[in-house]
Amino acid sequence: MNPRRSALFMPAHNERAISKARTLDCDVVILDLEDSVAPDSKKTARETAKASVTEGGFDLREIAVRVNGIGRDWHTDDIQEFVDAPLDAIVVPKAELPADVGRLGEQMDTLGYDPDIELWLMAETPGGVFNARELCQAHPRVGALLLGTSDLAKCLRVPATIGRDGLLYALSHCVLAAREANIDVLDGVCLDLANPEVYQVQCEHGRELGFDGKTLIHPSQIAIANKVFTPSDDDIGRAKKIRAAWDDARRRGDGLCLLNGQLIEKLHAEEASRILSLHEAIQERLV
Repeated sequence: MNPRRSALFMPAHNERAISKARTLDCDVVILDLEDSVAPDSKKTARETAKASVTEGGFDLREIAVRVNGIGRDWHTDDIQEFVDAPLDAIVVPKAELPADVGRLGEQMDTLGYDPDIELWLMAETPGGVFNARELCQAHPRVGALLLGTSDLAKCLRVPATIGRDGLLYALSHCVLAAREANIDVLDGVCLDLANPEVYQVQCEHGRELGFDGKTLIHPSQIAIANKVFTPSDDDIGRAKKIRAAWDDARRRGDGLCLLNGQLIEKLHAEEASRILSLHEAIQERLV
């Protein structure tokens, strides 16, 4: 299991920022070739990103590259550039058509991409949200769904409220799609850097909706995301008790048991195991 509590976007042409990313506590670094890079800098950014991931030094952090979108002028060159790069994922912005994603996965197979390199799809348009279920199952490489809430809010013409009421359907729909496909789903960025309390609320909101983590635009947002999406001591303690009670029940041949007056079934044991696995993976990053 790879913790993906905090996924930080970094402009791919900014060598200083990329160097700093090697020292940050984020779980994922996403080198961005799309929105944060001007057209005249696309080629330079691509070369810088390739050199940076080849150089390595990111330790246990997952490394992804957000390429330019399918059908854009720079997309083909982006995909061809990273064939032999030690990446964890290619991030596809504004994913909408499952057939396009399927073809991209096949293209990566043909080019010789390592089979462990995933496709992370961004749902940031009405079409992407409506097609989220099919997108998540469009190719075996699809490993995560990322929400592009800024673009989505613009498309839907909804105001930027703290509670994100206008996005609730889209957010929950994408969580459902990701869970059906058994892949991770990450909440969208928060652009309000001046008010960390707003960001805290959005992180907690995302956790309550079922997200695994959050995408970020600034290193100052890492600590809050990591804290919110990390199981608490109480969560871990209860998970251990549930696992112990369930294991005892199974040894007795029982299919359920009681823990402090609460019925424990297989589904509770599975969730407890997930929490403990996540805790162990997070602890490995702290060593």
